[in-house]
Amino acid sequence: MAEIAGRFPLLGATPAAVAALKDPAGFAALCDRLAIPHPALSPVSGGPSEPRGTRVPLPLARRGRGGGGSGRIAEPPPAPPPPPTSSPQGGGEAPFSAHLASAERSAWLLKRAGGCGGSHIRLSATGAVPPGHYLQQKVTGRAFALNFLSDGSRIEPLALTEQWQAPSRLRPFRYGGALARGRDEPHPVASALREAITESVARIVRATGLTGLASADLLIDGENWWLLEINPRPGATLDVLDRRPTPLLLAHIEASLGRLPTLEPAPPDATGAEICYAARTYAALPPLDWPAHVHDRPRAGSRVGRDAPICTVTATGADAATVKRNLRARADALRARLDDTENRHEFQHDRPEPQRPGEPAGREPRR
Repeated sequence: MAEIAGRFPLLGATPAAVAALKDPAGFAALCDRLAIPHPALSPVSGGPSEPRGTRVPLPLARRGRGGGGSGRIAEPPPAPPPPPTSSPQGGGEAPFSAHLASAERSAWLLKRAGGCGGSHIRLSATGAVPPGHYLQQKVTGRAFALNFLSDGSRIEPLALTEQWQAPSRLRPFRYGGALARGRDEPHPVASALREAITESVARIVRATGLTGLASADLLIDGENWWLLEINPRPGATLDVLDRRPTPLLLAHIEASLGRLPTLEPAPPDATGAEICYAARTYAALPPLDWPAHVHDRPRAGSRVGRDAPICTVTATGADAATVKRNLRARADALRARLDDTENRHEFQHDRPEPQRPGEPAGREPRR
């Protein structure tokens, strides 16, 4: 990014802002300094500026106005046992002692630095920290994201969207989808808590100079909340939020140039987007006349493995519950339509290939 920024103007977050926000240890230290609640963290192992061992994690920030509604100090969950230090010959990994109970190991999440979508997150079952990864305390709560525009010193909230997961056997924290409630629909998060979250995110913006469209991933449990990370870019909720008269991309450009726009009122109805994952492997996707509510469409003939994303479906409705029902129905209908189209076009999976003399039997898709 820095090299590109040296030749061309960038519309969005600067390289310095991205570096400050996407370094796990640096971001945790920033949250601690600004009194913003953030899960306890063990710094990235094997990074260019970090020792190859794992240090004692930072304490959970719990001071000031960030942790609970109406300025109340949030009580953090019981701190998990700290991950042990590596042996001098650890080679960048920090294995837990064999005597630690599995419940203690599962109090930590293993995350990849710079990862997105939740597919990279695992429970720390072995306690090892590979290079480029870090351990973060597992906290409970519902997933939300504060989506906002920023001019480097101020923010304009777009929506506090609700998020959910679509866990698979190997990816228990995989991103599922998100929705934004309608303008007059009651929100599950109290207004005082939403204001505290917004003010905390604004402090981070002022500290980093972040500009453009961005989002803050959160976990909320009653009156307590934790900031997980800041995504300094337009995210997966772009399909959900781009429904005002002024295109969201134009608002992003204006904010990036230091001119924070005034937003029109939010739409009256709720809207959502969900990733449609493959229930099985498609050796070659059949041709399909995609419905208008389907986005990120794959090309016919593409191979899609089981549990891989096929596309994104969107839906609107009078309220959040209606949107969720419509999303699930559309995703299920799309999978059924793919299977039906595949059968009619005689797309088959794993058809045995005749064995040739001296060669092993193979399997290939047939059209």
